[in-house]
Amino acid sequence: MTRTWQITTVDDAARARIAVARAAAAHGASTVERTRLVTALSAQLRQCLLKGGGWRLTLRTSGPTREPGRGRLTVSLDAETNGAEGGPSWRAGLDTAGPGGDGTGDGTGDRNVPARVPHTRAALADALLGADEDTSRLLGKLTEQERLVAFHREELHQTNQGVLALHAELDTAGRVQRELFDAERRARTEAEGARRRLTFLADASAALTASLNHEEILGHLPRLLVPDYARSVDVWLFAADDRARGRTARPAAAVAAARTGRPHYAADHPGGLPGVDDLPPSALDPRQPLLCIPLPSRHTPLGVLTLTPPRERWSADDAVMLVELARRAGVAIDHAQRFEHNRDIAETLQRALLTDLPATPGLNLAARYLPATHGLNIGGDWYDAFRQPDGALVTVVGDVTGHGLRAAVMMSQLRTALRAYAVDGGTPGRLLTRLHAFLHHLQPDLYATAVIARFHPDEPEVTWAAAGHPPPVLRAPDGEVRVLDARPGAMLGIPLHQEIRDHTALIPPGSTLALYTDGLVERRREGIDPGIRRLAEALSAERAAGLDHDLEGAADRILDPLLRDSRRDDDVCLLLVHLGATDADGGPGRTSA
Repeated sequence: MTRTWQITTVDDAARARIAVARAAAAHGASTVERTRLVTALSAQLRQCLLKGGGWRLTLRTSGPTREPGRGRLTVSLDAETNGAEGGPSWRAGLDTAGPGGDGTGDGTGDRNVPARVPHTRAALADALLGADEDTSRLLGKLTEQERLVAFHREELHQTNQGVLALHAELDTAGRVQRELFDAERRARTEAEGARRRLTFLADASAALTASLNHEEILGHLPRLLVPDYARSVDVWLFAADDRARGRTARPAAAVAAARTGRPHYAADHPGGLPGVDDLPPSALDPRQPLLCIPLPSRHTPLGVLTLTPPRERWSADDAVMLVELARRAGVAIDHAQRFEHNRDIAETLQRALLTDLPATPGLNLAARYLPATHGLNIGGDWYDAFRQPDGALVTVVGDVTGHGLRAAVMMSQLRTALRAYAVDGGTPGRLLTRLHAFLHHLQPDLYATAVIARFHPDEPEVTWAAAGHPPPVLRAPDGEVRVLDARPGAMLGIPLHQEIRDHTALIPPGSTLALYTDGLVERRREGIDPGIRRLAEALSAERAAGLDHDLEGAADRILDPLLRDSRRDDDVCLLLVHLGATDADGGPGRTSA
């Protein structure tokens, strides 16, 4: 359907505007769409009236579109020129529900309003004023929407405030968590550092206390401290300096540590180390910081440990650990020096108890005594050689069980008793039998082993007897070696009555007899037999000329392969008796010790 209006006056424009509004309402256009259409048309009509002339308003309504139940309303405004139609100047349209449709869709209830336009001016004014109801209704809806928007804005503001508060809490929680992580990382680093220092201190203490040689302990210190805790290490021992009477220049911090017994730190800046006094830099090397720690003992410091820092400065924990390490090193050095002093006394006492070998025509004697490398080095091993009234030479090697002063005293008593018994004469077996009774009566809980060999110038044989002792080894002039392993007697001092038997063996000129203690041939996990075989091989390897003319050197050459790379837990005694070679007149050669 198409309708047209001629627009020349304001009344024409008002009627056309009212007709379009009512037509849009009649075809089910919504309030918003009607208002937009009428507002746009009013603006165009205002311009047309201002321009003047004649204008034609055309309203077209069509039936359903492609979408069932829908229509189309189109409004156009064209200018008339000299009575002829001009081109369209403005056009607008909207989709509708069609005549008798479902209304505006917004609950206005004006879908059946007819498009009839009033002709009287009163009705026209009333209709024109009533045409703004859509605008009023729209403004009411806008007011409701504004209130709704304000409500939602406040709600959104509250939500935003909550979100901001939540973000602030999350940020605070994140910051606290980061701080906790940092604290945990620092605590883990400190714990790892403490574990590392404690492990180092335990390992270093074990290394320092494992030795009783103070020189070895001093050698451990640089290996332990460089490069992790020091770049260089210097140990100033007062006793060693006094013995050497050295005039080595010492840093002032080291001298202060020696005088006060307190650690000192010398540098161009304070160290801030706990328990450490600060001093100016050393005049010997002003650019080099020094940490000087005294090495304490029971009463006075033994010396001063001077350290230069590694790549970084020492931390407070490192300084505490280094002071503790110096304390333990001082104790270890003090113990080692006391042990060495007591060991020297014990060794001097042990050697004082051993007699000089007698000079005997036709016989050459050489003896070696080596203290154990572990312990106080005082034990019950001994060797002896002396003449009997009939001119025979008695040689003996013995071993009192155990170590220490008691074993050494018992060894001295046995040696004295044996010499006393030998004055009355008697064979080796008889002497050992009397010695057995003496020891059992004197010390029932102490035992000993011994072997005695008797050489008489008028006899071409050696008489020997053993009591629980390793067997003698005899080397013939041609180098053949045999072990004199005839059945020995039991140990001396055991609660058993025994008569120890004598044994004899031919000993032609040029022969060598070896008497020894078990410390020479016995090794852990090996027994004694392999050691006796090694002794026999070493004795057999000696040249006859060397035995004749250099028995002392032969004793060293025999001992060397047997004791090489060996840590001796027991004393070692070796006594060699060599019968000189035959002279040109058929008698035995004369050699002397």
